[in-house]
Amino acid sequence: MNAGFVAERTEAALVIRFDRPEIRSPLSVYVLEGLAAVFDDSHFLAGFAAVIFTGTCDVFASGADLREIASVTAESAPEFALRGQAVMNQIATAPQLTIAAVNGYCFGGALDLALACDRRIASPDAVFSHPGTGLGIITGWGGTQSLPRLIGEANALEMFFTAGRVDAPEALRIGLVDAVVPDPYAHALAVVSAV
Repeated sequence: MNAGFVAERTEAALVIRFDRPEIRSPLSVYVLEGLAAVFDDSHFLAGFAAVIFTGTCDVFASGADLREIASVTAESAPEFALRGQAVMNQIATAPQLTIAAVNGYCFGGALDLALACDRRIASPDAVFSHPGTGLGIITGWGGTQSLPRLIGEANALEMFFTAGRVDAPEALRIGLVDAVVPDPYAHALAVVSAV
């Protein structure tokens, strides 16, 4: 079974590449468990100065798997939310520099993941959204707290309430990303090399 991401080693960074672009690389329970296992292995991570997250083709990643969301009940919702929150917290508190090299669509829980990183670098084609209101839901993975802190309450509420898409230039203007460059992955590697 495809894990939903591959882990690649570079000289200084661990690269986590989401690799199911044909279904927009959802952060399924299986993917979350895989990410948790990576961040639980402190001995393994200690060999890297940074962790870079990126995607494949024109997709960074999307949020929770909609098929899994459809099966969530009132009783199981807290556990579902806490699983995602725990992974985002692992990323946010990791001693390594964490960078989201956003190469395309970055929706829902994937945006929460990018927000958990220390830096966010976008391609000119990157698109950001929290589309939950169109589905009658809102993220439970920490974005409701981290997004307003980063871009201000007014901008965050607009993203949450309208489910609108924010393109790369607008993301840079409002402070959602730190840079917009032709190749965010190469830029992230350069950032790591300079640290």
